[in-house]
Amino acid sequence: MAAPATVAMPPRRPVAAPPVPSAPRLAGDPSIERVAVFRALMLGDMLCAVPALRALRAGLPDAEITLIGLPWMRGLAERLAPVDRFIEFPGYPGLPERACDVRVLPDFLAQVQDRRFDLAVQLHGSGRIANPLVASFGARRIAGFRDEVAWWPQANGPWFARWPDEGHEIDRLLTLTTALGFAPRGRELEFPVHEADRRELRALFDGAPPRRYACVHAGSQLPSRRWGIERFAAVADALAERGLTVVLTGGEPERELVDALARAMRHPALALAGRTSLWTLGALVEGAELVVCNDTGLSHVASALATPSVVVSCGADVARWAPLDAALHPVLWQPVECRPCAHAVCPTGHACASGVHVDQVLAAARRLPVAC
Repeated sequence: MAAPATVAMPPRRPVAAPPVPSAPRLAGDPSIERVAVFRALMLGDMLCAVPALRALRAGLPDAEITLIGLPWMRGLAERLAPVDRFIEFPGYPGLPERACDVRVLPDFLAQVQDRRFDLAVQLHGSGRIANPLVASFGARRIAGFRDEVAWWPQANGPWFARWPDEGHEIDRLLTLTTALGFAPRGRELEFPVHEADRRELRALFDGAPPRRYACVHAGSQLPSRRWGIERFAAVADALAERGLTVVLTGGEPERELVDALARAMRHPALALAGRTSLWTLGALVEGAELVVCNDTGLSHVASALATPSVVVSCGADVARWAPLDAALHPVLWQPVECRPCAHAVCPTGHACASGVHVDQVLAAARRLPVAC
């Protein structure tokens, strides 16, 4: 018999990786006027980097900070206070987040090199692929992470910290900025929602969203990270029976999944897959009484906006990705030997998903400060 689902309790104290000894402080250095930060990942990954960006901004208040990332990040970069400029990253061989057209790489590198950055910070990960890429940016100084096999530009300066093998993603990234002399400025996430986003949301609902509603998000980038549709439907029906309007969210690629969820429900729901932008989705989450979702980017949006949520984590590294406030955002997960999962589609029985049950999710929701 499978063990009962576990409620995640993320570590409250950062797990620090040892920095390179005697690294000169970069915080407060007046010669650093232009900074590039490379992190070209998905929504949740990017939001977890905001505390590190905040530390950089506080330590270099007069510097221009440019975020280099995936196209979707442009809107977020324009809203984040620590970021001044954005450069779109076209992909790179070996990095899976975006298919790379190598023909555009020379123009991208020329654009980056023309900025003549004083400092380039590799916040992308362990450095095995990203370090040579960031070195090609041509910055006067380079800082970042390295693991035991990653190349790193030792002659360029001792500003490389060991990539932590454990701990929350927020804390892993803060080990680098702390090692460089940038004092942390909190661990909380940011997802700036503007009044224009709220107006667009009201227009989507022909004037006003439902008075009391819950967002149910069954999608995730990888099928291996998705809880069962039938279980989401049972949770959504139970929320509807408690007086909440159920809003089914998802991107355009998840429309079929969301339609299947709506058909599996006994009660009507509002299916908004493909009808919201990232920012109207944020406004939707902001006004929700509850979010129920997989361990995906929407979980981090709910965390940033302090909207109560219940997260089902299938296959992910819970200690690395769970919201920091476990009381407001409980994570339910099944401890199986194959976690964390490296498969897009589970090759076995998907025990990490089947081990989390509907009654456990509903019980977690009842403990939250929501009227359901």
